[in-house]
Amino acid sequence: MRKTFTISVFTENSIGLLNRITSIFTRRHLNIESLNTSESELAGVYRFTIVVRTTEDQIKKLVLQIEKQVEVLRAVFHEDDDTVFQEIALYKVSTKSVADGNLVEKLIRDNHARILSMEQDFMIIEKTGHKEETQELLRFLKEYGIIEFVRSGRVSVMKPMNESIELRKRISNF
Repeated sequence: MRKTFTISVFTENSIGLLNRITSIFTRRHLNIESLNTSESELAGVYRFTIVVRTTEDQIKKLVLQIEKQVEVLRAVFHEDDDTVFQEIALYKVSTKSVADGNLVEKLIRDNHARILSMEQDFMIIEKTGHKEETQELLRFLKEYGIIEFVRSGRVSVMKPMNESIELRKRISNF
């Protein structure tokens, strides 16, 4: 049965590593749903957060293949229940289409969003949440004319504390 998994890959900062990791997905005919890279809490260690929909058997093989890359320190996978995750979305909307002040206030309050910038012709709205929540706001704003929309990749931390501590120890030993 296919499920959504979040893969956390801890690496050295190496040119070409992203290409090698994504080619592993290509060879297995898997689509990456979301990808985010950033520094981690450990100096010199970077974190790739990759979301993929696949089977448990396939994800285990995939993570083992990723770990074979020389610059990869450790790779782990989790189901959504074992992580806390969010995405951020930005919406650029014409100020003319949402000129009614009550609509804007209701929109912000009901969706736990905020206005980042208010210009003469447009405003930028920010929404942090799960993909379904940012998509829901996008559907609502489409009625008023979206000028631009962008959503980040997933950022995620693991829930099990003992696993986080053990992972940190293993990475620190490299």
